[in-house]
Amino acid sequence: MATRLSQLLAAMGGAHHLLILPHNDPDPDAIASAVGLAHLVAEVQGAKSHIAYKGIVGRAENRALVRYLGHPLRRLAAADLARSWPIALVDTQPGAGNNALPPGSPAAIVLDHHPWREATSTAAFADVRLGIGATSTMVVEYLQEAGVEPDAKLATALFYGIKSDTLGLIRGAGPADMAAYSYLQPRVEVEALLKIERAQVPAEYFQRLDATLHAARIYGGVVVSYVGPMRRPDLAAEMADLLLRLKGVSWAICMGLYRGKLILAMRTQSPRDGAGQIVQAMVGDRGTAGGHGIMAGGQIPLQGQEPEELVRHLTQRALELLKVPESTGKLLMP
Repeated sequence: MATRLSQLLAAMGGAHHLLILPHNDPDPDAIASAVGLAHLVAEVQGAKSHIAYKGIVGRAENRALVRYLGHPLRRLAAADLARSWPIALVDTQPGAGNNALPPGSPAAIVLDHHPWREATSTAAFADVRLGIGATSTMVVEYLQEAGVEPDAKLATALFYGIKSDTLGLIRGAGPADMAAYSYLQPRVEVEALLKIERAQVPAEYFQRLDATLHAARIYGGVVVSYVGPMRRPDLAAEMADLLLRLKGVSWAICMGLYRGKLILAMRTQSPRDGAGQIVQAMVGDRGTAGGHGIMAGGQIPLQGQEPEELVRHLTQRALELLKVPESTGKLLMP
């Protein structure tokens, strides 16, 4: 029986170039997974990879990671998709609505840890595992199977990818994540990792944080906030991560306005209830949504609708799905 590694390599069809697409606004797990896959195919197959993304690398920590790695990612150009190179998706899947793969175009390789999507069945090779907390963990396993030792920079990136997606192995982590984490830990450049995690942020970050805290309402174990206009789409997720630390809260929902779309981020400490399914039910056919047990997101084009009105509707829908009375709501900061 062919191993996963041999199947992955066979899916490239002998090509000497690979286009790797993380999701549009790549986070540490997506960045590290893409760089790790590029290193794998270079070492084993002698193939050159081009890593491209459609959105932005906005969060300060993510930009710091990209700088540390020597800027291996670049903005996607129209010519990239016009080439005949095989395409690999990492930390995302066909039809997810958060990557640059054109609808109907098959991917050669899909590596992801989010719920399986029907469109993924068109890929030549797909490794989608729900029991894994980070796609970086899967890439570590491929490197180990191939006998490829990651250098310090790649090990640091993969370690940070696992750490950030699992909150240091306390959120959605499984045995494979723990094994990869332990394998990478002695190979990490600790000082570099600290600088990445403590990357400085602009004044606008604190302005949006202030707005988020004053808009936040608590409904029992659920906190909901509207961030307002955002300069980058991943700010809503960053605010949701912060609000989930509030004592007594098990669900955090943040929404913000970015380029004519309402961006929605959900975080939870209750993975059995499925954040991805709840966000998909909230968004419905208004836009796109996805995620897994503990993290999810979506976006809805405003199309003339007032953002505050849409926020109220989505908040009501979320509370209905979570079976929390709206009447329990109170401001976090009266």
